[in-house]
Amino acid sequence: MYIKFVNFVDRFNEYRQSKISNKNFLIIAAILVGILAGLAASLLKGITHRIEHFLQTDLQWQYKYYLYLLFPTIGILLSVLYVRRFIRKGTFETGLTPLLFAISKKSSKVEAHNSYSQIITAAITVGFGGSTGLEAPIATSGASIGSTLGRFLGLSYRETTLLLACGAASGIAGAFNSPIAGIVFAIEILLPEFTIPVFIPLLLSAATASVVARLFYNEQLFYLVTEGWQMKALGFYVILAVLVGLYSIYFGKVNSTIKGAFYKIKNPYQKIAIGGLSLGILIFLFPTLYGEGYITINNLLRGDYRSVISNSIFAEFSDLPVVVIVFTVATIMLKSVATLVTLSAGGNGGTFAPSLIIGGLIGFVVAYSINVSGLAEVNTANFIVAGMAAALGSLMHAPLTGIFLIAEITGGYILMVPLMITTAIAYLINRSVNQYSIYTKPLIDKGELSHHSDKDTTVLNMMSLKTLIEKDQVVLGVEDLLRDRINDVLKSKRNIFPVVDLDGQFKGVIYVETILEQLLADKNSDLKVNDLMHTEVIPVTINTDLKLVLNRMEDDNLWVLPVIDRFGNYIGLVSKTSIFSKYRDILSQQADYLA
Repeated sequence: MYIKFVNFVDRFNEYRQSKISNKNFLIIAAILVGILAGLAASLLKGITHRIEHFLQTDLQWQYKYYLYLLFPTIGILLSVLYVRRFIRKGTFETGLTPLLFAISKKSSKVEAHNSYSQIITAAITVGFGGSTGLEAPIATSGASIGSTLGRFLGLSYRETTLLLACGAASGIAGAFNSPIAGIVFAIEILLPEFTIPVFIPLLLSAATASVVARLFYNEQLFYLVTEGWQMKALGFYVILAVLVGLYSIYFGKVNSTIKGAFYKIKNPYQKIAIGGLSLGILIFLFPTLYGEGYITINNLLRGDYRSVISNSIFAEFSDLPVVVIVFTVATIMLKSVATLVTLSAGGNGGTFAPSLIIGGLIGFVVAYSINVSGLAEVNTANFIVAGMAAALGSLMHAPLTGIFLIAEITGGYILMVPLMITTAIAYLINRSVNQYSIYTKPLIDKGELSHHSDKDTTVLNMMSLKTLIEKDQVVLGVEDLLRDRINDVLKSKRNIFPVVDLDGQFKGVIYVETILEQLLADKNSDLKVNDLMHTEVIPVTINTDLKLVLNRMEDDNLWVLPVIDRFGNYIGLVSKTSIFSKYRDILSQQADYLA
């Protein structure tokens, strides 16, 4: 069956290559990805909001509100159980970091199950109150659709990466009804090198997804902003930007602390219990932390400033501005905690929506404080919108995504200047402390992602040592007599021979010059291989980064290196020739694509 399937794919690819150019075919594939990703975005939003509506409205029980302490735990537990029960042969990861890793180190392979498993687990997590967003899961789901289609069609790495980016862009476009933001997101976050030819497939894919998503889910995400900005408020926008920038630094510190604490807990169900109950208590005290939190921001944009506190146990104090401000500040500080606890405990989601909520609440606090203090009269909705753009841009290190996303979903193009100023300042403040975003830093620390400007490293990251290992060499045993192996040595085209023991463990190498010199002196010599082998050559393990392999070769002045597994067993040799040949192939594929 598998062979028949492979043959069918091969015949299909031969047929379509003879009938349509690669560029035109990629456009068709991008539109198909947009349709599927748009449907996925609609499905995710629909399921999530249906669960939320059932728990908050349809479920009628005298003691229902006590269950709010347990809802997050139930959601995280169901998500973890689904992963452990139904995703046995693959890996399941949350956030955007795995997408960057897939592009950098896995030839843009995003496992097919992500197209639906991200939707199921995210809907359960957020629907039951998990304080995360749906955007990262839908971006991953769309990326999986694009990656799977690219691999099914036998496309090159470059083309598969493009479809992966189209899927992610389409997911964002469908989730927010914002095709421009989806395109900017893909270019800013996922594509290491933006070139004009990739723009058309991205554009069509994102636009298609937005149309499809709107057909099935037409709910307006945010209240539209229509009033322009005033020059006298410019200084206050700068203050807002500084506060958002400082908060983004705080978010990074909390991220490291909470993830580190949960990493030490090895029992997954203990993580669920601790994380779920902690989250339940936080939501009980601060209801705004429930789920995505967009409802609160929408209410604030409409001018309902009491909504941030009205459903809490402090609702009777909602007429006191000081209490509203203090309560909102506490909510802001705890939103990052709630989000990271949800993710660390096993829930699915991302920091996309939380960053928007945090920024919006910071903008509200600044504007509301200015107005009630009598210092000036500013438009609160405008500050909420500017705070959202600044928070998203600084936390993700994606200022253009923040600006265009907020301008699209709130109709805030009239606020483009404040959006640009606040986002740029907040981003620069975060960048001054954190060189990399929360998505890229884990990969940079492990050496699994290169800086985008380093083209050589980017290409090397597309390559895997496993695919470059050569196994056609003669392998000698430590106890072999040289005279017994001379015929094998002379027939070999290599001048270096790996040496292993009886268990296959790598012990060293021996050069053909050494063997010939010894046998010419005494052809009846009883010398064994281990008498002449060189033990100073240190092998590399099969998972070693190729850039490190090349550095080793340069430092030790070697053309080949032995490769071993993690147990020390010899696997084969890797040579500069094979590395450079693969490098040229990739550059050639890129050139063909751009032609």
